[in-house]
Amino acid sequence: MNYFNKMKGTTKSPPMVRLSEIIWSWIGAFLGIASVALINYHLVEEQDLVMIIGSFGASAVLIYGAIKSPLAQPRNLLGGHVISAVIGVTAYEIFHPHLWLASSVAVATAIAVMHATKTLHPPGGATSLIAVIGSEKIHNLGYLYAVIPAGLGAAVMLLVALLVNNIPRNRRYPEYWF
Repeated sequence: MNYFNKMKGTTKSPPMVRLSEIIWSWIGAFLGIASVALINYHLVEEQDLVMIIGSFGASAVLIYGAIKSPLAQPRNLLGGHVISAVIGVTAYEIFHPHLWLASSVAVATAIAVMHATKTLHPPGGATSLIAVIGSEKIHNLGYLYAVIPAGLGAAVMLLVALLVNNIPRNRRYPEYWF
């Protein structure tokens, strides 16, 4: 019975955020994703590269909407995506005949390595998974996937986060770099 009692939770739900916080989160997310998407659709797509991946949507939630979270800090954003991309590509290269195994190894290993390197960023788990289950275009990138889109896309979003999150007086980003 004690096991199931743990599932009740221990605290109350956090309070609502101010309207201004919601608006700044929206502005940051819009500009961050727009920047990466514009680069993707107007520059790198012609080179048969990819700049935007689904995990950036989750990163946007953190770096524009939960800016004080340890998971949203620059070290976590950049390190989490790049490390997880390398792990995902490696898992695909080794286990691609068995995608269920490659997927499992990629995500579990990405989590473990992000923990060990203090770069835990939940969207990194998706970045590693995308390396395994992504399109042929993603697979053709090989380890370049860790640079473009994972590293460069995260860096563009970080730049937008630095600019937008520090406009209002009551917002500050980042909390720390390393």
